[in-house]
Amino acid sequence: MIRKLPLTLIGTLLFSATVFSQHKTPLLTLIDTALNNAIRQYKYLATQVPQGVMPKTYYPVKKLETSSTSWWTSGFYPGSLLYLYEYSKDPAVKEEALQRLALLEKEQYNKGTHDLGFMMYCSYGNANRLLHDKKYEEIMVNSARSLSTRFNATVGSIRSWDSKAWKWPVIIDNMMNLELLFWATRHTGDSSFYKIAVTHANTTIKNHYRKDYSSWHVIDYDVNTGNVLAKKTAQGFADSSAWARGQSWGLYGFTVMYRETKDKKYLAQAMHIADFLLGHPNLPADKIPYWDYNSVDIPATYRDVSAACVEASALIELSRYAGARGAAYLSAAEKILGVLATRTYTAAPQQIGGFILKHSVGNIPGNSEIDVPLTYADYYYIEAMMRYKALKAKK
Repeated sequence: MIRKLPLTLIGTLLFSATVFSQHKTPLLTLIDTALNNAIRQYKYLATQVPQGVMPKTYYPVKKLETSSTSWWTSGFYPGSLLYLYEYSKDPAVKEEALQRLALLEKEQYNKGTHDLGFMMYCSYGNANRLLHDKKYEEIMVNSARSLSTRFNATVGSIRSWDSKAWKWPVIIDNMMNLELLFWATRHTGDSSFYKIAVTHANTTIKNHYRKDYSSWHVIDYDVNTGNVLAKKTAQGFADSSAWARGQSWGLYGFTVMYRETKDKKYLAQAMHIADFLLGHPNLPADKIPYWDYNSVDIPATYRDVSAACVEASALIELSRYAGARGAAYLSAAEKILGVLATRTYTAAPQQIGGFILKHSVGNIPGNSEIDVPLTYADYYYIEAMMRYKALKAKK
């Protein structure tokens, strides 16, 4: 468990980094090894997941934990399988992906969640990109329509939660759901999806970000005036802290915003966030962040591999747009991918139920999913590796 014993952890990481350096194994070779390992792991995971549900995580005592398709992580398992099919062309991987994908179809009409980008774009988006089925296009358009119902023009944002504890809460995670809306405008020609995404992003820049380009987790708004009522956290250490995965969500989201709009203010925002993260004094040498950059018990606290995976994937894309800074962003992503490929973070065969990566954190304040594998860590790890291979193939 990556907690306590920081000297032991540091020693392990230094050993892994030294081995990587001494043997000078090319990163692309490590990635191919990691992807082939991921295929074996996910084939095993497929034998462990009951029909009709999706995998979430794995606990040493409680074992596999699953979810219904209405849970926000439900799209990551089929999405990961589709990436692995893209890499391997393995028909068994494709068959499992399509079987699980079919379970998600009904969620296209789910208006009770802001997470339809996670749920439907990471799954059906990859399916449509690879398999070009008109049915998938219709499902994604309906999903974008459902997501759009949660937008309020006065607030200028898509509502995140429907909890009565909040008036109109918007979490930084919501930046990840905008990619679905951009796709919907490109596909249908309906600019309303695009306008919602841009408005939401602009409101997020205005209210979620501090002067140092760290982000609050939750902003609560007055739905009648659009005024900010509170700036809080739900999953971070404190309201004023920088919850690690939230920072990665923002980095990824604003990188997507620049890709889709070519508006340089979004590129500047993404670069500022990247510089904040990579220059943070509490970032460990291996670049796998603690679960919160401001946790008071650093270094004797948990790392969050999921935050590192999202960050790596975002940095690889951002490196293409960032001019002279691009090399530094790519180098950081390369470091992360190399470290994740070590046994410190990669599970042994059939370990942790068939998941790929160890040591992620879901919600420490909620005492949920602490130091465990998570489907979205695996998803963004696979995505980052596929992005890196594609980037290098162009050079």
